[in-house]
Formats: sequence, C-alpha cells, structure tokens
Amino acid sequence: MKSSVETISLCTIALGAALAAGSVSAQEGPDLIFRKSTDFKLLTPNDKLATYVVDDPIIENVACAYTAHEKGGVAGMFGVAEQTSEVSLACNQYGPVKLRKENEKFSQGDLVISERRSLLWKQMHIVRGCDAKRNMLIYMIYSDKLIEGSPENSTSAVPIQPWGGATPPQCKDWVK
Repeated sequence: MKSSVETISLCTIALGAALAAGSVSAQEGPDLIFRKSTDFKLLTPNDKLATYVVDDPIIENVACAYTAHEKGGVAGMFGVAEQTSEVSLACNQYGPVKLRKENEKFSQGDLVISERRSLLWKQMHIVRGCDAKRNMLIYMIYSDKLIEGSPENSTSAVPIQPWGGATPPQCKDWVK
C-alpha cells in the first residue's frame, strides 16, 4: 500500500504532466506584442488584453495575430485563473506564400497552435483550412472545455496573393 506522501507525489507529477501537455503547441509559441490593462486591481495584477502573433508552422510568410483576455487578481497572479473564451483573430500574408517543407500537406482543420486557458480544462486552438475555389487559407480560433464546449470563435481568411510577379501557389495542392 502506498503512503500518503507517495500518493501526493504521484498526484503532483500527474498534475505537472497535465499542465505541460496543455501548453504544448504546434510550434515554439506566439510572440507577445503588447498588453493593455482593462481594469485596476489594487494589490494583484490587473485584468489585461494581450495581443500575440504566431507564424503558421508549415506555411511560410503567413502569420496570425490574436488578442485574448488575461485575468488578473489572485488566481491570475498564481496562473490558475480560467481565462475567458472571447478571442479575436486576424491573419495575413507578408511575403511569398509557400510550404516550409516541400511535399508537406495538411488536412482541413489542422492545428496551427494550441494554448492552455485554464489550469486543466480549457484550451484555445487555431486551426487552418483551404478554400480551394477562392485560393484562400482560412484560419479559425476557438476554445474548448473538457466538460462543456464554447461557441466563442473568430475566423480570418488569407487570399494567397502573387508576390514579386510570381504566380501564386494553389492551396488545394497542399491539402491531403
């Protein structure tokens, strides 16, 4: 029979593994551009809106900017606050669009990045698709919750434009 110290140690290890798995993303992670306080809290951190930019990990020269609420207060100070699901998204082409690895393909709805939004239960995801008819990359940001989902989401379209006089690639060629 296990002692209570062993049980607590195993629970701590399991919690740490769950937190680490929750923060794993499809790439290194987003770049914080800036934060703005939305309300004042006297002795603890303020609630903030934070704007991040993340590059698409498999499509070169496409980046998505998103703004998310970050709760302050005591729970926010210790990193255990459940963040809200309201997030905005805007994606753009900033150079010639191409796959980072030749012959790499993606499925409709493939994950671009995933980020933990609460201690255990909520995740925010950015996923990608291709509108072959219009030659546009479509990105959607949403959050999910283990117990109940969230309808909060935002969508952004990136029409693949010619760059430097070259004919633009067709996103339909990149879809599995």
